Amino acid sequence: MRPILLQGHERSLTQIKYNKDGDLLFSTAKDHVVCAWYSVNGERLGTYNGHQGALWTVDVDPTTTLLATGAADNTIKLWEVRSGKCLKTWDFPTAVKRVEFSEDGTLLLAVTEMRMGHLGTVVVFPIIVDVEAKQADSPLYTITFNESKATVAAWGYLNKYIITGHEDGSVSRYDAKTGEIIQAEQIHEPDMQITDIQMAPDRTYFVTCSKDKNAKLVETATLQVLKTYQTDTPLNSAAITAKKDFIILGGGQEARDVTTTGARQGKFEARFYHKIFQDEIGRVRGHFGPLNTVACHPQGTGYASGGEDGYVRVHHFDKPYFDFMYEVEKMNRSQ
Repeated sequence: MRPILLQGHERSLTQIKYNKDGDLLFSTAKDHVVCAWYSVNGERLGTYNGHQGALWTVDVDPTTTLLATGAADNTIKLWEVRSGKCLKTWDFPTAVKRVEFSEDGTLLLAVTEMRMGHLGTVVVFPIIVDVEAKQADSPLYTITFNESKATVAAWGYLNKYIITGHEDGSVSRYDAKTGEIIQAEQIHEPDMQITDIQMAPDRTYFVTCSKDKNAKLVETATLQVLKTYQTDTPLNSAAITAKKDFIILGGGQEARDVTTTGARQGKFEARFYHKIFQDEIGRVRGHFGPLNTVACHPQGTGYASGGEDGYVRVHHFDKPYFDFMYEVEKMNRSQ
């Protein structure tokens, strides 16, 4: 499994996302530029220029018509994917840490930072999936966090819930119609920040990861923890693979401590865990710094990782990956 190395950013990666078809890959980094790539061969399709600060987050709608980005210049920008034209800019009092389109592309959520007297919020905008349309200026509603701020958020199935991950290690579930809280659970260790939430393909469950070195598989409707994956390094990103029952985790020692450690001690590998049996089954090395973001191909044919070293590595899985099975799975298959 030879990786394709994508060199398009001068600073560390913050998020990478495949589009729904899996033929395009979008990456954001702290260097003000959003890059679009062909996932099959790593060729750069183009860039989206216009942000004035470090980019934190990117998402693309299900039809690959619109792209949303959030940055440290306190704005969300909406782009036309094909032309790179900026269609809309929303301004906020603080930085935008996460954006995500809903399943049908008609809603956009954004997580804003808590800073300078402003509380952290989640805002939800209505989106018209048309490059000619005039987008709404103000959000449908705003969820404000008086206690622990949200660091990440995601849409549940059928736009029914919004799931938020917090700085204190808790996960909350909100009604996506009204923005009212339904449930909050302490999923990770107290005061250990949740660094990523990624939904399963059908959005009925999701994976979270945290600085407490654990990743958890959680049911959307009840916030019940289904599985726990224990590692020996702080985690920055977790993704669920399509087709096979695996979880990919990325992390590593904090960037400021890295000068004292080699690539091996720093634990800068993508770790593969079996989703059901919770065992670690393999690691993929390559990055020269912590992995900040991991994304799986929607068809389950590969994955991409972005690191503190400024590189995106795209991997296409080989035949042995698809052939690998536990004895139990083989017996089940043969019956």
